[in-house]
Amino acid sequence: MCETCGCGNPDETNIHEPKHDHEHEHQHEHDGYKHTHPHEHAPQKVIDLNKDILLENNRLAERNRGYFEGKHVLCLNLVSSPGSGKTTILEKTIRDLIPTHKIFVIEGDQQTTRDADRIEKSGAAAIQINTGTGCHLDAKMIHLALKKIEIDTNSILFIENVGNLVCPALFDLGEQKRVLVISVTEGDDKPLKYPYMFQSSDLCIINKTDLLPYVDFNVDNAMNYAGQLNPDIKFILMSAKTGEGMGEWYDWLEKQS
Repeated sequence: MCETCGCGNPDETNIHEPKHDHEHEHQHEHDGYKHTHPHEHAPQKVIDLNKDILLENNRLAERNRGYFEGKHVLCLNLVSSPGSGKTTILEKTIRDLIPTHKIFVIEGDQQTTRDADRIEKSGAAAIQINTGTGCHLDAKMIHLALKKIEIDTNSILFIENVGNLVCPALFDLGEQKRVLVISVTEGDDKPLKYPYMFQSSDLCIINKTDLLPYVDFNVDNAMNYAGQLNPDIKFILMSAKTGEGMGEWYDWLEKQS
């Protein structure tokens, strides 16, 4: 279980008291005489800590979703491991689409405003959330960020989550779609190692395809592994550096609007 956010499966959490024999000899002294009698313990107790730790998050996520629906905002949650190329994809997307689309970005990182600065240079309004020791964004962070950035109606909001393939999979932010970015430098077994992220994502972008000749990455294996976990997941092969797959990505965006 993550000690920072407490994420994990609460249904598997129980505290068991130490085991004792139900009966043992108990000796005490009374009126100068020692008395020995059997002492019976109550049956072992199990303290059940089952609790939906995501209840409050999910409630706020629904509020966020209602806000987006009311303003006709397409909200996408971009998730990945560190270094997969999310920010580079966003930079290129913004430069290509900003002439005809209103685009806003919420950036999530543990420290610095480097990514938000990059996004603003690309032409989109951005706000940075620094999570400190936190390993993911949650619905409350997004709710608070929305109070500090005015999102126009009929726009696109990209939420770039903290680089992490574990905890962000559990936290609904109120997005309409979850977009997972992996890169060919990470290995084609990522779906097997991080199944919950692939199960919860709508689209998987396999980025940095220009490096395929130089790395040991089998595209078919990665897609097959992910498809076994999530038969509905879609794939786009992309190189944000060369532009491969960007047109397909833009077509997918248009279909979501």
